[in-house]
Amino acid sequence: MRKPRDYDAELQALTDKAKALKTKKQGQLGELVIATGADDLSIEQLAGALLDAVGADAARKETWRKSGAAFFRGGRARAGKGTGRNAGSAAAIGADAQSPASQAGAE
Repeated sequence: MRKPRDYDAELQALTDKAKALKTKKQGQLGELVIATGADDLSIEQLAGALLDAVGADAARKETWRKSGAAFFRGGRARAGKGTGRNAGSAAAIGADAQSPASQAGAE
């Protein structure tokens, strides 16, 4: 004879899993705000920007998607605010920083 299912235990397990996922998502959103430098904005400015983003047209959202994808391709752990948002600009910044030094060393 089969063991009867414990629906209450299964429901509790699903509820716990949903809470854990929600907590993880909130943490990731907070990390994203910090990584992008948006934590420098006031809470009102950030909320206003997000509300505008929700109501934006599809073309603008696609532009933002591409920019966001480039941000993540460039590396999630930026050394600091104001560094390049993708690998190409980070390489360009590094090349520019090295050029004056190599020129000074040549003199």
